[in-house]
Amino acid sequence: MTNPDPRPREQAIHPGVPDVGLEVLPPREVPLGGPRGMRVRRTLPQRHRSLIGAWCFLDHYGPDDVAVTGGMRVPAHPHTGLATVSWLFTGEIEHRDSTGAHARVVPGEFNLMTAGRGISHSEVSLPDSPVLHGVQLWLALPEGSRDVEPRFEHYAPRPVRGPGWEARVFLGSLLGDTSPVRTHSPLVGAELMLADGHGLEVDVDPAFEHGFLLDVGRASVEGQEVEPGELLYLSPGRDRLRVECSEEARMVLIGGPPFGEEIMMWWNFVGRTHEEIVEARDQWQAQLFRDDELVTDGTQVLPGRYGVVPGQHLPPLPAPTLPNARLKRRR
Repeated sequence: MTNPDPRPREQAIHPGVPDVGLEVLPPREVPLGGPRGMRVRRTLPQRHRSLIGAWCFLDHYGPDDVAVTGGMRVPAHPHTGLATVSWLFTGEIEHRDSTGAHARVVPGEFNLMTAGRGISHSEVSLPDSPVLHGVQLWLALPEGSRDVEPRFEHYAPRPVRGPGWEARVFLGSLLGDTSPVRTHSPLVGAELMLADGHGLEVDVDPAFEHGFLLDVGRASVEGQEVEPGELLYLSPGRDRLRVECSEEARMVLIGGPPFGEEIMMWWNFVGRTHEEIVEARDQWQAQLFRDDELVTDGTQVLPGRYGVVPGQHLPPLPAPTLPNARLKRRR
């Protein structure tokens, strides 16, 4: 998924954010299309907290009536220096990318697209899916891995069950299950579902910071109540977390050790300097224009750093205009 902000603000990500214990991060609504288009609820990045482990972006959307909004219709766009995670609760999305991957994103199955040195992709909800509901996340790649070859991976985690709860672990290890999906830094990611009135003790790595996004229901983590759409941040130092719900709840758990690197994020690019971001944008724009005219068919995109998304005929998405000033790191 792309960052749809027409005037994206650079996000400077600094290591060493003060330990606050627990912190509720409220969402902000961002339009993914026009006035009637699909809207998403964004909880990462925020002005004062841009990362949870390597997780640097979190959009939560739906349940979205595709007949009203048109659903997800994101044409070919680029990424560098990150990996994208798609996880659906309801609906289906068609994924295409410039590695040649063509996949249907469906509920309960995990898709990881590693951009590395550069990739382009599209995501379009399928017409036979009347409701779309899920999350989209990004992972910042550490310095030693940010220029790796792009790739796409798919994994269908088996459900892990206990009294009054069910989980699907799509990254890392949790609740006795381990995902086989490769990552470039230690991570955990899982969907948790709890029945009405039940609780769950989750053993976790004390070196990790964690986030709990509540999708539906009423729940608390370590005694802190969370409203649907909110993301609860928990600092490192805990080896067990208590989750409780007063009505049936579903949440997404993410985590990892503090990232420990300063990075810059603007639009769909993660880099380290102003010059890198400018170069990444220029190289994408150079693939989209022929004789000063924007190509109107995705298959007409010119070869270049980000490749071409085969079979995607939607007009590609040009990059927003950079600010009329040098990008600056901001806390």
